[in-house]
Amino acid sequence: MNQGIENKVVVITGASSGLGEATARHLAERGAAVVLGARRSDRIDALAKELAAKGYKAKAVQTDVTDRDQVKNLVDSAVDAFGRIDVMLNNAGLMPLAPLERLKVDEWDRMIDVNIKGVLYGIAAALPHMQARKSGHIINVSSVYGHVVDPGATVYCATKHAVRALSEGLRKEVKPYNIRTTIISPGAVSTELLEHISEKDIQAGTKEFVSKIAIGPDTFARTVAFAINEPEDVDINEILFRPTAQPV
Repeated sequence: MNQGIENKVVVITGASSGLGEATARHLAERGAAVVLGARRSDRIDALAKELAAKGYKAKAVQTDVTDRDQVKNLVDSAVDAFGRIDVMLNNAGLMPLAPLERLKVDEWDRMIDVNIKGVLYGIAAALPHMQARKSGHIINVSSVYGHVVDPGATVYCATKHAVRALSEGLRKEVKPYNIRTTIISPGAVSTELLEHISEKDIQAGTKEFVSKIAIGPDTFARTVAFAINEPEDVDINEILFRPTAQPV
């Protein structure tokens, strides 16, 4: 399964934990050069050192995806280190759930900045390099909540619906450049995402539900690898997966 992954240069945002960390490990083990972006530099530095000690290719670049210049620096650093960027995985995201009536406006703003603008900044940073080479793959992370809307998750759902819309528009626009696009929409996966919920009653209820059905982040990593590994003339546009036990 390594043929389409080996030696590819993959930039991953949100790489300090959860889905991003699991994907970095999975792809590095299969021969990719991984460039890790996240705000928590201590975590990505440690991960990059761990992977390098095993003989894998990894580089860490502290990155806040709400800052366009930092995202551009992340991608440019990948190109400087490895000569190109083959895959951009826009994975960073926040999920502070709360009903609209609780007026968590600061959290709404933060979700829009990270979940939507962060994806756009990733596209803006990677696209010129991929256009110049007429090759590349942009993978954006949505959610099951990008397909449904649940009370208490309205703004988060809106951001993840937006990621799907952006990704579909991108797919249509990059055809002249031989660039592939993929949307991955996970269901309940065991990550730190629930720690973003500031409303303790909602956090407790969500954790109780998720703890009963959640699957590991390696599941996400395998879906990313599947999309990347397909031949260049195959464009896996969307993957939606849930735990078998998840009804929503």
